[in-house]
Amino acid sequence: MSMRFSFFSLFFESPFKKLKDHADKVRECAWMFKRAVECYVELDCEEFDKLTEDVAKLESQADWIKRNLRNHLPRGLLMPVDKFVLLDCLREQDHVLDSVEEALYWLSFKPEGGIAKELTGDFLHLVDAVVPCIEKLSDMAEQAMVYFESITEKNREKLKSTIGDIHQAEKEADHLEHELKKQAFAVLKDPVEIFHVVRLVEIIGDIADDAQNASDRMRTMIAR
Repeated sequence: MSMRFSFFSLFFESPFKKLKDHADKVRECAWMFKRAVECYVELDCEEFDKLTEDVAKLESQADWIKRNLRNHLPRGLLMPVDKFVLLDCLREQDHVLDSVEEALYWLSFKPEGGIAKELTGDFLHLVDAVVPCIEKLSDMAEQAMVYFESITEKNREKLKSTIGDIHQAEKEADHLEHELKKQAFAVLKDPVEIFHVVRLVEIIGDIADDAQNASDRMRTMIAR
């Protein structure tokens, strides 16, 4: 058994289990976010408000898990990783949900008109690119839990691969974000509409950025 794992044997539950529970809540919001955006674009969809409320409920549940993890971290020097880096990872993971919620609220500020047809395809493509960033966080947290129980190179490489997947997805989302901003200025005429779309695209891009930031903290925790 790893010397670092001996810490976890002293406690009923690993902090990484709670990190995984939190990531699962974040993952749940992915399909809700995607469906809510599709609903908004369809204009005649009646689910948008309900989906937005459901995301807000998930955010509250995730906040409870976040507080629980923070309040039950062990004191002293027994942590196998820097607890401040672990908390940073948790915070960035939580920001993903915050950004999803903010994106949906931002959509709701302009309930009429939806997204210009010229931008709809690329807008939905951006959302599709962001979803894997959200979903991969749960995989990353689960693999971290396994890795810190075993400390094997095989599990470390698997975790590094997932971190790389999140970075790649963020890179694609970042490219789509910049392209969509340029299109908004080229296609739209109303300054208010331009501002609404550009800010919305930035917030959606923040979702991928937050996920990448969480993966960067995880990379720090497994660094040698």
